[in-house]
Amino acid sequence: MRRFTLNPLSLALFTTLTTTAGGAFAEEKTELLETVSVLGSSEHTEKLPGSAHLVSAGELEKFEFVDINRMLRTVPGVYLREEDGYGLRPNIGIRGADGGRSGKISLMEDGVLIAPAPYAAPSAYYFPTAGRLNQIEVLKGPATLKYGPFTVGGAVNMLSTPIPGVSEGSVQLETGQYGENRLHAYYGDSTETTGWLVETHQQQADGFRDIDRGGSADIAKEDYLVKGRLKSAADATYAQQLDIKLQYSEEESGMSYLGLTDADFASDPNRRYGISALDEMQNRHSGLQLNHSIALSDSFSLNTQAYYNKFKRDWFKVGLGDLIDDANSGDATAQAVLDGEADYDFGIKHNNRKYESRGVQVSADWQLATGDIEHDLEIGLRRHWDEVDRFQPTEEYSQIDGALLFQEVRDPSASNNRVEEADANSFFVYDQIQLAEQLALTATLRYEDVDTTQQRYNSIDRSEKGSSRSNSLSEWLPGLGLVYEVNSEWALLAGVHRGFAPPGAGSDNGVGAELSTNYEWGARYNRGDLRAEVIAFYSDYENTVQNCSIAVPCPDEAESGSYQLGESEIRGLEASLGTQWQLAGGWFVPLAASYTWTEAEITRDSDGGDLLAGDNFAYLPENVFALTAGLDSGAAWRVNLTAAFQDEMCVDNRCNRGAGDRFDHTESLWVVDAAAHYDFSADLTGYLKVDNLLDEQAIINRAPDGARANRPRTASVGVRFIF
Repeated sequence: MRRFTLNPLSLALFTTLTTTAGGAFAEEKTELLETVSVLGSSEHTEKLPGSAHLVSAGELEKFEFVDINRMLRTVPGVYLREEDGYGLRPNIGIRGADGGRSGKISLMEDGVLIAPAPYAAPSAYYFPTAGRLNQIEVLKGPATLKYGPFTVGGAVNMLSTPIPGVSEGSVQLETGQYGENRLHAYYGDSTETTGWLVETHQQQADGFRDIDRGGSADIAKEDYLVKGRLKSAADATYAQQLDIKLQYSEEESGMSYLGLTDADFASDPNRRYGISALDEMQNRHSGLQLNHSIALSDSFSLNTQAYYNKFKRDWFKVGLGDLIDDANSGDATAQAVLDGEADYDFGIKHNNRKYESRGVQVSADWQLATGDIEHDLEIGLRRHWDEVDRFQPTEEYSQIDGALLFQEVRDPSASNNRVEEADANSFFVYDQIQLAEQLALTATLRYEDVDTTQQRYNSIDRSEKGSSRSNSLSEWLPGLGLVYEVNSEWALLAGVHRGFAPPGAGSDNGVGAELSTNYEWGARYNRGDLRAEVIAFYSDYENTVQNCSIAVPCPDEAESGSYQLGESEIRGLEASLGTQWQLAGGWFVPLAASYTWTEAEITRDSDGGDLLAGDNFAYLPENVFALTAGLDSGAAWRVNLTAAFQDEMCVDNRCNRGAGDRFDHTESLWVVDAAAHYDFSADLTGYLKVDNLLDEQAIINRAPDGARANRPRTASVGVRFIF
């Protein structure tokens, strides 16, 4: 495989901190966070006017997952559509919002938007390396209006490894089947006024798919992280903290969009056709983040974040979905081409794109009281800009006697030679109001103002401009949430908020945002050793918008721009349960379960007649369930087991009209994962993990070209040393 050259990051930072007001720092604010958490703590989630879930460091350690799909599947209200088996480019949906490339949720790392171009091109072709994450937060309901821009479903905030308070480090080594190897190491230290951390995560695998006449689809990914901190002295007039984070990663993976025919899948779900042997993703990502916090009084603090992210990718891959469709229909010639037994001329496009995003966000947190009513008021502003630059030529090849022979390079068309930009300003006010000892009201108001442009070019050197598009939109997004504590164990909650998702820079002038009115209501129970939550949700979409891409084509077959689905409704139920049983001899059994039921449909015919009232949503399972159980000795041994179920899904919006066939659906699937840990000492731990213990495989995806399977049974052993 071709490799990127790893260029060292070199940045200089000069910062002058000044203060202009008096005051002392309150006791509870003496520790400023280097990372921005949207939940704060698991206890804080009990007070939120909506569903919120924290996947803690301890939970992530139970199974040593490196796949974000496996990390999130126990969170109710979250839908996951696997694709490559490793979670490299996940498809995450929340409460019915389209999960294609996670393009309808607010993806953040340490409180900062992390999708390559969240406004101009929302599809998240970059995703943080899951194996280095410390915690994951999932937020739904009215509180999502604080973050945006995507408020139709929810927000996912991933927290990186924190700077340790004392000298501390860790080295983790892992090896397993299919040539899988992993290294995760970090070291950091702190003083009263400084802190730092260096970290790397390295992941390689031969891959579980065997390519006809071409070996396996291998993976190599490197990730590097550096953090630094300056902190005011304990006797400073104003408590301040400045953090800097530098991140760099690169990936090479033999990933393809070409799946299998159903017949070939039944014979060998881990096969890949030789005509896709040259398919490969290459990418690199670099990011800079600055966080500054200052407390100007006991009750007033300012937080500022500046960020810059750059992402470069070239996904060299074929698009041969018609061959799959024809072969599924019984076309012997199409099947012979896929098998390498018939000659065929085809193109492999360089899906070559450069992304940039940058911004500044400032928030003020003010605790105050109006009479007997307490307020925790937060006001925030964000100025954001992002861009995606596409220059995508196609290489022509011929398959002759099963071999792939290069012919020529074809220059990109205007649609593959374009630049898209977005300029966005947003503002929010978030007020948690304690009306009474047992009653809390949360009032939120967000404003989004977005300008987008797209410029196509007719010449390779871009001296001749082609067609262009521009669009402007602005929306006020209100929300209200209510939490009533019935007693020390029970709490009732309800909320309503305006859902919003920008349509992307490929939209024409006048195309509106995706808009919805989202409702939720439910109850929480917390008895210490038993926690439970049941929340019903209902979303009324006045305008459902799908972002078109090769991975997720729109109903009119468009692979760029956006498509307005019209009016629709989503309703569902989320439930979660967690408890722990104490056994004799110090042993205990932790148990957790989650369930999501969802029903969605188009409620009004689209203007073009492509969609009809009653049509379903694509790739939205009706039932999702997860159960996790463990056995912990309270000393050296612990074993954990998780079982997850996902229903079959329609692959388009029309499969419930009654004229469909098996190619219109994925298959339902149960997957069981297991992991066992043993502590040799306080500093040294060994583990054995088996993903997909029962080796169950099914068609979990058909987009865009053919059937694809989940990961087969994979066993790995590892060791972690803490020093």
